[in-house]
Amino acid sequence: MIKNMLDIAILGLLMDRDHHGYEIRTQVRDRLAVSANISFGSIYPALNRLERQGFVEAVVASEPRGNALSTGSLSGERASLRALRATQGLGRRSRKVYRITLRGREEFVSLLGDPATLDDSRNFSLRMALAKYLTPSLRVTLLERRRTDLVERLAEMQSGARNEQLDTYARSVMAHAVKGVELDLEWIDNLLSTERNNQQTFAPEAK
Repeated sequence: MIKNMLDIAILGLLMDRDHHGYEIRTQVRDRLAVSANISFGSIYPALNRLERQGFVEAVVASEPRGNALSTGSLSGERASLRALRATQGLGRRSRKVYRITLRGREEFVSLLGDPATLDDSRNFSLRMALAKYLTPSLRVTLLERRRTDLVERLAEMQSGARNEQLDTYARSVMAHAVKGVELDLEWIDNLLSTERNNQQTFAPEAK
């Protein structure tokens, strides 16, 4: 499952544009918010594996630009030279960028819309971050399944919060957790309403 999540994350980022390996590593955390489930150390091996499978290809990026600028002082020249060396070093490491192939696009769509894993709460946030690539019906299916999970969890947590054996602090923690699930449900309901309205708006008129 983790491998599928990693593949979805990497291929999903490359659907937008080509990326350096470091950019992928950073955006998996900052844009897709899956760092809790995916080790950064596994991203480069995954890129190599996807390349061997023909889902991505490595291309050469443009050369680093610019020379050291004259600063008029010895200390400034030294600082400029150090900055230039660092930039050139980064440039050499960053020449290799990754591009998704046609096979990779097909694999990504297949993984993202796989009905067998749509109800996996561990990758829900990842799928939602890339939901623009799902069909409208699959987006609704994903949201409905997530809503069912949240309703069940809310009922369990509300029952636990009524436990008379809980002290004030434990009850406060439970109440806070209940509010969090209620907010998630409100968010899901808003998304579902938007998706259904969009489908009605753009659906062809019945003849």
